[in-house]
Amino acid sequence: MARTKKYTPEDTLRSLYNLQFIDSRIDKMREVRGELPMEVNDLEDEMVGLNKRMENIEEDINEINQLIIAKKTLIEESKASIKKYHEQQKNVRNNREFDSLNKEIEYQDLQAQLAEKRIKENAVKIEDKKEICEEVKDQLSSKKAALDAKKKELKEIVSETEKEEKILLEESEKAS
Repeated sequence: MARTKKYTPEDTLRSLYNLQFIDSRIDKMREVRGELPMEVNDLEDEMVGLNKRMENIEEDINEINQLIIAKKTLIEESKASIKKYHEQQKNVRNNREFDSLNKEIEYQDLQAQLAEKRIKENAVKIEDKKEICEEVKDQLSSKKAALDAKKKELKEIVSETEKEEKILLEESEKAS
């Protein structure tokens, strides 16, 4: 049968007072840090979000570039078709054939003009995306600078109180 030590009410109260005193000092040390750890986490999360936004913008730019390439190919095909139809017009037998070829030439010309219009629109979209990308890069660099400063400040605070906090935590464990 194990024997437990009997404490007097006075010993119990002193132990509780010491424990409360130690825990209060630990809380004050943690209070010095304040919201800094949460601010660091928030900034890191914001940077992750901004990096993801940059990736999305770059993907959008690549997709638009692919559309531009497709439109340029369409223009080349239309020009080749127009050239072919002009050659065929030289060998027509009747007015209906001539009118049909003329309409095909007009259609291909309109196709090429529409493709050129889309290329210009997409070029404007790319410029807009690049401007947004630059804004995001600026935000990212300012957030990075703020994050670095906050991390440095937090590291300094933690290093100042780390030893004392460790000792107090050990005393708190003993006192409990």
